[in-house]
Amino acid sequence: MTPLRVEFCGEWFDVEGEFGIGREAELTIDENPYLHRRFLILRHEYGMWWLVNSGNLLSATVTDASGLVQAWLAPGAKLPLVFPVMHVMFTAGSTTYDFTIHAAEDYFATAATASEAGGSTTIIPVALTRSQRQLVVALAEHVLTQSVPGRGTVPSSAEAAARLGWSMTTFNRKLDNVCEKLDRLGVQGLRGGRGKLATSRRARLVEYAVATRLVGPEDLPILDESPPDGESSPS
Repeated sequence: MTPLRVEFCGEWFDVEGEFGIGREAELTIDENPYLHRRFLILRHEYGMWWLVNSGNLLSATVTDASGLVQAWLAPGAKLPLVFPVMHVMFTAGSTTYDFTIHAAEDYFATAATASEAGGSTTIIPVALTRSQRQLVVALAEHVLTQSVPGRGTVPSSAEAAARLGWSMTTFNRKLDNVCEKLDRLGVQGLRGGRGKLATSRRARLVEYAVATRLVGPEDLPILDESPPDGESSPS
């Protein structure tokens, strides 16, 4: 069994057996009451490592190092770790967390090649308008400005609209447009039935956008550009 290493907030953890990640686990992420005690589990089965979502409410976004391959790990699901480096992001309450899983290249390079040959899904390039990109960056700003990756907060719609100088009507309309565009491309977790909280939609958007490199720190300057479509700052 090839061991793993997990990096979180600049700290490294060696994984040689079953390894839990959550509020009270081998890797204690935070005392956040919205976080499951054991949310994610790294487990070695069938000759390879798996990431298991053992929670019943939260989901996680998992990508390879390039951000070109992405999966949404729903409650009860598990995912084989087939790349040398994989990034994991998830949100509990208003806080978004991320950590990185590192594996020995000789083992996982073979698995990755086999997985790709079997039809791994590659991210479809997403074309955002300037104002849509501003919206995504405003929601992801705190995550993108972390000096050490690990945790960041997702602002409320009102906070993000105020940051951009937009009215709430403009912000909500553009948020709907972005979520609809990504939903049409097959991105899960952005559209749902009744009772779907706006907080989870914003958090999922941030996870997807940052994990897949849809936006990055280089986009932060656009937050200070003038409001789009002739919109003035809210009174």
